Order: sequence, then structure tokens, then C-alpha cells
Amino acid sequence: MKRKSEGMATKAFDRLFKQVCNWGRWGKNDERGTLNYIRPRHIRRAASLVKKGVSVSLAIPLNKTAGPDNPQPIAHYMARNHDVALPKGNPGVAMDYLGCVCHSDCFTHVDALCHISYRGKLYNGRPVRDVASVGAECLDVDAYATGIVGRGVLLDIPRLRNVKWLEPGTAVTAGELIEAEKAQGVRLAEGDIFLFRTGHHRRRLELGPWNAGFDGEGRAGLALDAIPLLHARKVAAFLPDGDGDTVPCNVEGVSLPIHTLQITAMGMACADCLQLEDLARACAAARRWAVMVVAAPLRLPGGTGTLFNPIAVL
Repeated sequence: MKRKSEGMATKAFDRLFKQVCNWGRWGKNDERGTLNYIRPRHIRRAASLVKKGVSVSLAIPLNKTAGPDNPQPIAHYMARNHDVALPKGNPGVAMDYLGCVCHSDCFTHVDALCHISYRGKLYNGRPVRDVASVGAECLDVDAYATGIVGRGVLLDIPRLRNVKWLEPGTAVTAGELIEAEKAQGVRLAEGDIFLFRTGHHRRRLELGPWNAGFDGEGRAGLALDAIPLLHARKVAAFLPDGDGDTVPCNVEGVSLPIHTLQITAMGMACADCLQLEDLARACAAARRWAVMVVAAPLRLPGGTGTLFNPIAVL
């Protein structure tokens, strides 16, 4: 059954923004947001989950082919190949060039806290003028230089519903997240990394690419009432297989309400476009849905985000 969350007027959205706002919680100059919830004890607990010594990539391969969900594909070419000899002839050397707009539906990437603004403000009330043409002066992705490391909790909604994937436009409510926790015997807690599976990548593999944007078929994501739950649980990071937002949008005057609440209001470390299919199979086989997650964003001073390859370790 396809469930959609009810629409919300802008004033009600503003009240929700204030309800989950973390501005000032960790000081006026804070740039790490909800990653502050991850303490050394949380990382030690995550490490204790490694039983099999098996690692699983949560990233999709970088897509170099243009398509409805990839209008600006990765630019990759060889800058040098082995047919160009070095001065003394050996060894041969090959080198390549990589360029991209990292905020894409086809690249696994992490968003910096400078990526989303609301009413002219970034997280912690910083003005949008702090993001200029040469990059961000604050809240850039280099704030995540030490990585996103902790206990990852996979909530597999297609498994709960006994379907392959959630159809575009489907919104997952707080109640359904709690149902998934009970069904899987796991619970999101303070300092956790929330791995949210809708089956987005599996749908693409089986049906082909589609336009998941505002002018296309859309995508499955969270309902608005899920945000207070993540706020109350003190979740540290959000790693979905889509981007977390339900499209079409259901908030008047706000195109990306989930991004806005998570990044701008809460200061939550958020990623987009993971592939959780391999992890879902591994977790089902092991009959446990809590794993260690190690994610190392590239250090890009001034960057609004960067490509990365998060790893789950069982």
C-alpha cells in the first residue's frame, strides 16, 4: 500500500523547524552538529559489533552515463597513459582526471551543513553570505575530516512491507520506523547512524533510471513526523538510499523539507544516494541490523559536500 503524508502549511513547518532546532546546543561556533552526539564510548560500542570481519560498501559506482537521473554525469578521462614514456623509459604511468557536481542522484555523497539554507540562514543561524563563489567560509565538509564512525542501524522498510521497494512518492512515518525497529529487534539511540532503506537502488537496477526530481516521478522518503523522532533519539547521522525527502513535496513553499529540517535546523550529518542492497542481504543473513559504519568524506575546504564510500563492517 502506498502511503503519503498529509500536506503542511508553511507556518506549521516553521513551528516544526523550531521544535527540532539545535542552534546553539553545542555553542555558537559549532560546525559538527549532531556528530557531537558520537562520543568515544559510541565508537567503542560500534567496534564491538564486528563479529565476522566482513566489510560491505554502501556506495553506488560513480555513474559516467547521462540519463534522466544523471543529467551531469561524472567527467572521467585519462590524463596520461602508459604509451607516454617517462624520461628514462620505465616505469609506465597512467593517471586520470575526475570531475563532478557531487549533489546528484547517481553519486553517493555526503552533504555539508552549508549545503541547505532556510529563510536566509544556515545551521546555527549563520548567514547565507558565508557561502560565496569561492566556497563556504564555515560549515564546510572539512568539518567532517575525522570521519563519520559509529553504530549504524539499518531500518529496512521494504522488508517490513514485504515488497521489493517503495514506490516514488511514498512517505515513511515515525510509526512505521518504530514498527521496523520492533520487527528487526533493534532501536535507534543516541549517537547512532541511521541507515534508511527504501529500495531506491534496487528499483533502478530492475526498472532502469527515472527522473526522481520535482518534475519527474519523484522518490520515496521520510514523512515529516519522522523528524521529531530522530531529534528525540539524538541520531547522529542519516544515510539513506535516496535522499530522505519524499517527492512530490507536501509542504507549501518548501521544496526539500526533510533536508531543511535535518541539515539547517538540526545540523544533522546527511548523505544521499547510498546502495543498501548488499547490506540488507548481509544483515538478513546474520539476523542483526546493527553494524559498525566507517565513512571518510574527502577533505574539501569550502565544499558543500563530497563523494565518499561509506563502509559497514559486520
